[in-house]
Amino acid sequence: MAKKETDPKAAAKAAAKSAPKAEKVKKGGLKKYFKDLKSEIKKVVWPSRKQVVNNTGVVMTVMVITGMFLFAIDTGLAAVIKALLSIGS
Repeated sequence: MAKKETDPKAAAKAAAKSAPKAEKVKKGGLKKYFKDLKSEIKKVVWPSRKQVVNNTGVVMTVMVITGMFLFAIDTGLAAVIKALLSIGS
């Protein structure tokens, strides 16, 4: 029965030898990137002004409700801690 290698260093060396070498970056890569970026931006379906205003209203409402909830929790916990500290003194 053949014994398998359990040494991680030997396994890493074997994997490195079998892996293909990295290709060099082509010149003009930045130009191609921006060209591709422009074509992808054209594919985006942008929301209408009405949708943006509606979504902004929803986000603001949720933020206000969450802020009020956290304020209530903070105030309540502060009162509990204050009461507990006053019992000890």
